[in-house]
Amino acid sequence: MRRLGLLAAAGTVALILATVPARALIVFDPNNYVQNVLTAARELQQINNQIASLQNEAQMLINQAKNLANLPYSSLQQLQSSIQRTQQLLAQAQRVAYDVEQIDRAFSTSYAPATSSQSDRLLVSNAQSRWLNSYAATQDALRVQAGIVGNLDTNRIQTSALVTTSQGASGALQATQAGNQILALNAQQLADLTAVVTAQGRAQSLEAAQRASAQDQGREQLRRFLTPGQGYQSSNVQMFH
Repeated sequence: MRRLGLLAAAGTVALILATVPARALIVFDPNNYVQNVLTAARELQQINNQIASLQNEAQMLINQAKNLANLPYSSLQQLQSSIQRTQQLLAQAQRVAYDVEQIDRAFSTSYAPATSSQSDRLLVSNAQSRWLNSYAATQDALRVQAGIVGNLDTNRIQTSALVTTSQGASGALQATQAGNQILALNAQQLADLTAVVTAQGRAQSLEAAQRASAQDQGREQLRRFLTPGQGYQSSNVQMFH
């Protein structure tokens, strides 16, 4: 009986298997499974590589934005103001100014060699004009020096601000702009130094010209004094030598 029961059960299982569609049966293929896992791993690696590439590109864009960012601080206005003050002082030069035509005109009149045809009154007038020129040039030189000393405090503040800004620059452009502004500040300081030297040189040149003209005029006065029948018409000829 037991054997008959086992046969009946086996037959039933066989009948069930015969009636189930072939596609409903699940067959595990280890080789295929491994291949699928490897394929999925490669796809995941590609996705990770793409993510890393996008992150690198994003960082590059951030760095480019920093490198292209403008410097938030500018000393241009202060530097221009300092230069304008110095230029105004030079432009306010009195009498014989920084002008070639004025210089040529002065040296063809007041500083011209004394001649026998010039009256004593003209000699006195020229001597007075030369003295006033030297006096005014000395005053102008002192005013330029005072103006540039006034620029020193502004330059100190701008130098400190630019160095601080340069050290905190977030990108190449900001660092370059800070460096350019520091160079501009140095150029402004050099221009101030040039102005001082020019103003002082002008005063010294006019003083030297005054002494040279005074010596020439003194010789003419001596000649007139020694010439028979020709004496001084004015006792004030040498008052401005």
